[in-house]
Amino acid sequence: MRRPGAFPVSRDDLAIRSITGPEELDLFCRLPYVVDDELTEDLAAGRRRPEWMWVALRGDRLAARAAWWGRENDSEPLVLDVFDINDDSDDPGRIDIGVWLLETAIAKVVAAGVRPPDYIRFIPPGWRDDDRARQIVEDRMAALERVGARLLVERLRLEWRSGTSIPVPPARLVFRPVTDRAELVELLTLALDGTLDAHSREALGRASAAEAAADQYEGEFMGYSSPRDWWRVATHPDGEPVGFVIPARNDYNAIIAYLGVLPRYRGRGYVDDILVEGTRILAARNPPRIRASTDLANVPMANAFRRAGYAVYQHQIDMTWAQAS
Repeated sequence: MRRPGAFPVSRDDLAIRSITGPEELDLFCRLPYVVDDELTEDLAAGRRRPEWMWVALRGDRLAARAAWWGRENDSEPLVLDVFDINDDSDDPGRIDIGVWLLETAIAKVVAAGVRPPDYIRFIPPGWRDDDRARQIVEDRMAALERVGARLLVERLRLEWRSGTSIPVPPARLVFRPVTDRAELVELLTLALDGTLDAHSREALGRASAAEAAADQYEGEFMGYSSPRDWWRVATHPDGEPVGFVIPARNDYNAIIAYLGVLPRYRGRGYVDDILVEGTRILAARNPPRIRASTDLANVPMANAFRRAGYAVYQHQIDMTWAQAS
């Protein structure tokens, strides 16, 4: 039975629009999410734009919201990382409201003929065993699927905390800085062979390994403002490359941005040595935490993080669009 005062909603009952600016953040945050405390600074820095932050209003009530994130100087957003509907409503149309919001906002934010940016959501590790947490995740996924998105991967978000001991690896590898762009792109190209990473595998479905590596270098690695002399190539004592690691800092935390072991050297435990080196470089700068992520299904990488002292603190759902908007 519908509770008193609950009526089916139609699209005509809603005002769907972008926010006017920082003065509407209180309105935008009436539906809570874990990145809310970053929104003020993100707006000031240009990582968020009012025209990338959308609300669906039913009268004066916030029924749904969505927001994209991008780098400060980018003209287009990189990721849809906020999408919420009113989880306290028992209106069966609440998912419809989310769909209408996404349809309207995507049409304005994403250029015609362009594939929409991926959607990500941070979720509790035990979300499948918590009825409310599971409903929150599944409702959002249902709305996104109706506008063309599909699940790409579930990921682990891991964290090394200051004061955690760093293992001492055997002295079998030598570490040196990356020589130049060409060397790193070549190593990344080799490391993509047999990768377990879902995003990399998707990229390989659209481009050659060399093209995917170059795109990742330009699109991700060059976006980090931290020094590139933190980046390390792992070699045997004779100079033969074994793998590499990209310790970096994003806009919020120190991170292990990428780690690769070349195919011929996998299965020998080198991932542990390389991860420890990346962690050591960052820990020497005394950050309160170092963060990293890997696919839930990438068991070897997840186990390496745990051996290095990283703990899972969240999961992440990634959804993607196969076609342009």
